[in-house]
Amino acid sequence: MIAITMTDCPINLRGDLTKWLFEISPGVFVGQVSARVRDKLWERIQDTTKSGRVTMVFNTNNEQGLDFRVHNSTWEPIDFDGLKLIMRPSPSRTKQLGQLRMGFSKASKRQATKRFAKRRNIKTEDFPDAYVVIDVETSGLNPEEHEIIELRAVQVQANSIAERFSILVRPQIAIPRQIEEITGITNEILDQKGVEISLAIRKFMAFLRDLPVVSNNVDFDYAFLRKACADCDLPLFANKTIDTLKLSKRMVKEVSDYKLKTLATYFSIEVSQMQRRFADCETTHLLYEKLINYMNSNSEKD
Repeated sequence: MIAITMTDCPINLRGDLTKWLFEISPGVFVGQVSARVRDKLWERIQDTTKSGRVTMVFNTNNEQGLDFRVHNSTWEPIDFDGLKLIMRPSPSRTKQLGQLRMGFSKASKRQATKRFAKRRNIKTEDFPDAYVVIDVETSGLNPEEHEIIELRAVQVQANSIAERFSILVRPQIAIPRQIEEITGITNEILDQKGVEISLAIRKFMAFLRDLPVVSNNVDFDYAFLRKACADCDLPLFANKTIDTLKLSKRMVKEVSDYKLKTLATYFSIEVSQMQRRFADCETTHLLYEKLINYMNSNSEKD
């Protein structure tokens, strides 16, 4: 028996894993495979997962009957008098590795456990009312090949937008015409108003602080932000994240797809045209609030 949990799971890797394992929750795979298949899957994970964190737990013939493997994590499996444990590195060790602690706090463990829960067991108190909604515009879909061209965010306090942030980023390679048409951001605008990614990402992280981050399809934004941090020699982005896309998939079944526009229509969400540049951020903010209300109403029915 093995269990694998991961963030930023590439689509092609998910396909490989589901040939052998069951995906019981986004990024969580369990199943029964031979040691040979297990080792091949782990090799595939290491080769494919560039920025995501992965933990594998599996049965083995030791005193505990289990062992661990980790990928892209500062936490390290150790042998302690015959017992397999996961060691949290000291601050000096973390600094040496050039990384932050990556989501293995007690709070995040509780959050990971909740992902296994059924919809009726989701509690609204698990979701903050002070957070930042982010929107990352890029020149393509692959963080290893493409670049961030704009960072947007709105800071929410007590259900209301308190502050907005937006910064254009000058890419090293001109963006395709298709991206110009989709985003409304042209190469000319980026040349005139864009800044270097090192400056943009520092300002963006300062705006986020340590607040929880809400996004629709957070894995996409997460991968690009971590890549930018690594390229700029900054601590890796590790804020607690909440994905309205994943929440919607768990709770809403009456939609044809889970695009932000589709979900906005389903929940009758309208945003002010006064701030069109922040339309996706504001829509995601309102979607998040709607989902909390949706959970409340369903829990009362249960």
